[in-house]
Amino acid sequence: MSRSRRRGPAWLGFTAFVREASAWLASVFVASVLVACVHTPPVIATQADGPTRAAADPAPTTVRVLVTPPTPAREAEPPRPTMNQDIVICGKRVAVGAPVVLWTEPPFYDATSTAPHFSAPRTDGKGPKGLRYQPGRVRKTPNAAYVAPPPPGTTDTRTEAQKLEWIERELVSPASDDPRALAQVVDQFVLHFDVCGLSRTCFRVLQDERGLSVHFLLDLDGTIYQTMDLRDTAWHATKSNPRSIGVEIANMGAYAPREAWRLTDWYRRDESGTYVRIPPRIKDTGLRTPNFVGRPARDSIVIGSVQGEQLHQYDFTPQQYQSLVALSAALCRELPKIRPDAPRDAQGWVLDRALDDDAWARFGGILGHYHVQTNKTDPGPAFDWEPFLDDVRARLGRTGAGSDSRRAW
Repeated sequence: MSRSRRRGPAWLGFTAFVREASAWLASVFVASVLVACVHTPPVIATQADGPTRAAADPAPTTVRVLVTPPTPAREAEPPRPTMNQDIVICGKRVAVGAPVVLWTEPPFYDATSTAPHFSAPRTDGKGPKGLRYQPGRVRKTPNAAYVAPPPPGTTDTRTEAQKLEWIERELVSPASDDPRALAQVVDQFVLHFDVCGLSRTCFRVLQDERGLSVHFLLDLDGTIYQTMDLRDTAWHATKSNPRSIGVEIANMGAYAPREAWRLTDWYRRDESGTYVRIPPRIKDTGLRTPNFVGRPARDSIVIGSVQGEQLHQYDFTPQQYQSLVALSAALCRELPKIRPDAPRDAQGWVLDRALDDDAWARFGGILGHYHVQTNKTDPGPAFDWEPFLDDVRARLGRTGAGSDSRRAW
C-alpha cells in the first residue's frame, strides 16, 4: 500500500505562479498576432525578383526584406471646367450669366463659313454657295435717281439694272472693335422658333441647306450657341436684318388644328407630365447636358392666335426661358436701343400680328418674327411674353434698381 505525499503551502504557491505566467505569455502572443493581422501587409521584395537566370546558374540565395510602403501623397483635384458664359460683341467678351458656346469652340457652329458644316461640299451644283451673312452692318436704299419712273409723256430710259439699283452705306465696319458704334445701329432683338427641335438640326438646315444665318441658337437645355460676332449681319428676318440680332429657339413650332398631329412625334406624357421625346431617328442630339429630358414650362398644349389664325403649340423649356432672359438682359444693357419690351396694341397687350411699316420703323426692343413679317408665326402663341419681359427687366434691375424675378422657372 502506497503512501500519499502531502504537499505544503509553498508548493501550491509555486504552481499558481506558473499558471498565471503561462496565461500572461499566451495573451501576449495572441495580441501580437492580432496586431500583425490588422496592419497593412508589407511589400515583400527579394533578390531573386528580376531577370530570369540561366539553368546552369547556381540557385540564388533568397533574402527576404520587409519594405514598408510609403503613404501615397494625395493628388490635388484638377479644377472643374466651367462653361463659358460670355458672348462676343465687336471682338470684346461680354458676360451673360448663362451657358454660351462660341463659334470658335466645338462643335464650331460658325455661320461665317462658306462651307457645309455636316457634309462635304456638293459636286452637283446644288446647295447654298458663298456667304450666309453680311459682314458688318450695311444699310441699302434704292437709288433715288432711278427709283421713280419718269414724268408721264416722257420715255423711260432706265435699264432694268438701274431700276433695281441700291446704294449701300456702311454703318458698322466688319473689323469694328467699337460696341458704341454698333449700339447706334442695332435696336431690335428678334425671336424665332426653329421648327427643328434641336439646335444641331437648326444649324444644319441654315448652314448646309438654306444658306441663311442667325446670331444665336438656343437649345432645349438652355445652352446658347453664338455663330458670329454681333457686329455682323445675320440673314434671319428680311428688312430687320441690318438693325437686329436674331435667336432661333429650339421648338417644334405652332400648327393649325388640322396639322397639330405633327406635335405628337415630339411630345409625350409620363408620370411627371409632358416631356420632349426626341424621335429615335435622331441619333446625335447635340445636347450638351447628359441625359437631359426637356419639359415645357407649361404642361398643357397652348392654343392662341397669331396673325389672326388659331394655332397649337407646346411651351418652351424653363431652361430656355432662363437663358433667354439672361441673354436679352445682356443685349439690352450693351445695346440700349433694344428696350426690354415688345410691340403692344392699344390696350397694352403684346401684339399678336405684324407691325405696319411705320410702327416697325419706330419700334426698338424685343419682338417676334411675326411682328416683322405677315407670313411668319414665330415664336408662336405659347411664348409667355409678360413673365419673360418682367424677368428681363428684373435682371436689368439687379445691376441697377430692380427687383427679383416673379417667375418660378
